[in-house]
Amino acid sequence: MIRSHLRAAMLAAVVALLALPAWAAAAGEDFDPSLEFAVEPYWFELTLGPFDLSINKAVIYLLLTTVILCVGGIWVVRGGLRMRPTKAQNLVEMAYEFADSQIGRATLPARAMPTWFPYLATLFLFIAVNNIISFIPLPMSHEADTFPGGLPDLGLYAATANINVTLTLAALTFLATHVVGVRAHGPGGYLKTLVPDAPGAVKPFIVTIEVLSQILRLVSLSVRLFANLLAGHLLIIMAAGFVILVGSVVGAVAIPFAVFFWVFEWVLVAGLQAFIFALLSGVYIGYAMDAPH
Repeated sequence: MIRSHLRAAMLAAVVALLALPAWAAAAGEDFDPSLEFAVEPYWFELTLGPFDLSINKAVIYLLLTTVILCVGGIWVVRGGLRMRPTKAQNLVEMAYEFADSQIGRATLPARAMPTWFPYLATLFLFIAVNNIISFIPLPMSHEADTFPGGLPDLGLYAATANINVTLTLAALTFLATHVVGVRAHGPGGYLKTLVPDAPGAVKPFIVTIEVLSQILRLVSLSVRLFANLLAGHLLIIMAAGFVILVGSVVGAVAIPFAVFFWVFEWVLVAGLQAFIFALLSGVYIGYAMDAPH
């Protein structure tokens, strides 16, 4: 009974927090959900030629993810690993075993595990944690100083809903794939893997398709993660905003939708998209190491 009341209270708190980004809109501003994904610099702008190195919302979420993983891992290890593990140690061991069996050993040759499993595991955990914290309302909204007391407004944001972030992660896998292929077969041998056995007249078309497929891997990896997180957050924000903007009984209809989208995205999509990204990265790296095909 107590647990059921706690769950109900948590869901009510979630709905209230999800609605906060639209709170300022009810005070007189036009509500535009897309503004929650704006990446305006905080404090000051920092540019280096064509590169914008300013600290923005996406950078803060990436740094927060890094701190959680590094501090959490060091805390568990420094606390001492036990035969009867603590909850924190259990969580770390479960994450390791899942990454090892379902991602590393499922995609990489045995000889590649020592070198590339750490990369795949880090990729999986980094994206998963980043996705998970993106569904926790934090004082990072574009509506600065609108919350009572002068505090920043709470809002939802995902660094992985920024195409620059997902494209960079995909580019790392893309680069690793071809580095591995060249090391395994040599430059000439690796190029030959792009030319399968086929009649001479057909080979140019097959080579073109193979090159395009390599480029599309980069696109599919980045866009899949970006689109899923962007769409999920927009659905949550718009459903919560509808409650505030419409009000009355009509607006209350959107509450179950906001809760459903939030639970669905946090429980299923956050971890699933991290798993798919890391799994495909392992498939591409392992495929590049195979004998010419």
